[in-house]
Amino acid sequence: MNNCHISYVEFKTNSIEDAKKFYNSAFGWTFTDYGPDYTAFENSGLFGGFEKTDDIITNGALVVLYHEDLEQIKSKVKECGGVISKDIFSFPGGRRFHFTDPSGNELAIWSDK
Repeated sequence: MNNCHISYVEFKTNSIEDAKKFYNSAFGWTFTDYGPDYTAFENSGLFGGFEKTDDIITNGALVVLYHEDLEQIKSKVKECGGVISKDIFSFPGGRRFHFTDPSGNELAIWSDK
C-alpha cells in the first residue's frame, strides 16, 4: 500500500442488515461481518464498511487514508493544523486515528503495522 492514499471509505448506518440488503440488491456488493455493529463491503470498486450507530446521520462517510507509521503521520497532521478527534486505537486488522482538517472534515488514517 502507498502512504497517504485513500484506501477505505466508512459509512454510518442505523441498520447493518438494511444497508447490506440495499447495497447487495442494488449494486451486488458483498459483505463480511465483524460483530453486530460492523460489516465490511467488497466488489464496489473501493473497500469500505458500514458502522452501526443509533445517532442521527448527517455526514455518514469517513474517508480513510493509509500510512505505515501512524505516530509519524499523526505528528505531521497536527503540525499542519489538523486536530486529533480520536486518538490511535486498535481494531481487527490494525490501528487508526481520526482527525479533522482545518475546514472541519473528519478523516482517519490506518496502519496494519
